[in-house]
Amino acid sequence: MTTLKAKLQEDLTTAIRARDELHSSTLRLTLSAITKEEVAGKEARVLSDEEVLKVIAKEAKKRREAAEAFAQGGRPEQAARETAEGEFLDTYLPKQLSDDELVAIVAAAVEEAKAAGAEGPRAMGAVMKIVNPKVAGLAEGGRVAAVVKQQLS
Repeated sequence: MTTLKAKLQEDLTTAIRARDELHSSTLRLTLSAITKEEVAGKEARVLSDEEVLKVIAKEAKKRREAAEAFAQGGRPEQAARETAEGEFLDTYLPKQLSDDELVAIVAAAVEEAKAAGAEGPRAMGAVMKIVNPKVAGLAEGGRVAAVVKQQLS
């Protein structure tokens, strides 16, 4: 069984051979972010596939934010490139939850929190604690928080 990091390295080799500049540079940056994460802290370690997915998700999010910034700054070529890199990284991530699936999970968590005595806007933390483990890696934190706020108000 190959690890996710090994798959990224194989895909990098393939992209380099195909002279695919966009994919090879995106994979290089992502692999360096993974390596950086591995040597962070007191001792070097090998990241699990789950941790590698978190790094990829963080990198994809950076690309989306950069694309937005470039678009607002009137630099459409840069924005398009960042968007393309983000979409490419998304292919390595688990499929994101649809809005309906996310709303259903949050609704169940709100009921669970109410049953435990937490209600209204102050229940945000309690609901997030229930929701986060269920949606880890399947929905972005900001999206989750927005749905939780909407259901609590």
